[in-house]
Amino acid sequence: MLPLSFKEFLTFSNFKSNVSIDEKFNQYMKYGGMPGIIKLSNDYDLFDDAIKGIYNTVFMKDVIERNKLTDASLLEKVLKFLMSNTGSLISSKKIADFLTSQGTKVTHNTILNYLEMLENAYIIYKAPRYDIKGKKILKTLEKYYIVDIGIRNSILGFRNSDYGHIIENIVFFELLNRGYTVNVGKTDSLEVDFIATNSKEKKYYQVTLSLLEDNVRNREFASLKNIHDNYEKTILTLDRVYNETSEEGIKCKNIISFLLEE
Repeated sequence: MLPLSFKEFLTFSNFKSNVSIDEKFNQYMKYGGMPGIIKLSNDYDLFDDAIKGIYNTVFMKDVIERNKLTDASLLEKVLKFLMSNTGSLISSKKIADFLTSQGTKVTHNTILNYLEMLENAYIIYKAPRYDIKGKKILKTLEKYYIVDIGIRNSILGFRNSDYGHIIENIVFFELLNRGYTVNVGKTDSLEVDFIATNSKEKKYYQVTLSLLEDNVRNREFASLKNIHDNYEKTILTLDRVYNETSEEGIKCKNIISFLLEE
């Protein structure tokens, strides 16, 4: 069961007529897309209690009991690390090294087991890395995304500095909702946020808050320009000024417009 897409979120929510689409998207970024819980979003304390209840009883308890875990605190530390590093390249060794540095000694094999448990419970979803030029899945480093951004925000606290992580999480699940298999792309030393493929097509996506700064713009375009094929390439951004523009065959779209597409 995937979380509500933004379009589905709009049908579940009861917004007043004067609420702009940008405000609605801000609500989606904050509260996520858990059906049923969305209707509590007009009372943040009630929403927060409900979302934490789901996290503790449905997610954590389910994983702990199903796998007969004796160290629930380690499971939670692993999950919080993944929440804090949504959209970052991660390895089991990286997690193990971090937790060990924080006083929790653990091996990367143990972390691998915990990651598998969380995946099997559909709490986290993995996007493996794909070498675009070598045309193969890489065995090291991948990205993990949290099934619902509202749960992440409730556990970690909602911070404006997290917008980049949040919108990448949203786009990842939107692509899954559209029926794509999603990988992270590697081309030489550059990274492509998403390669979305199905039986009919392949598309490349970069996700960024804004293209207004030259260094960000150059970086995002460089990754897609380094792919030498004819598949569709798109940069998704919160900017309005770049919506539905194109440069050197690379499209630029506003994220909200993308999420509202048929």
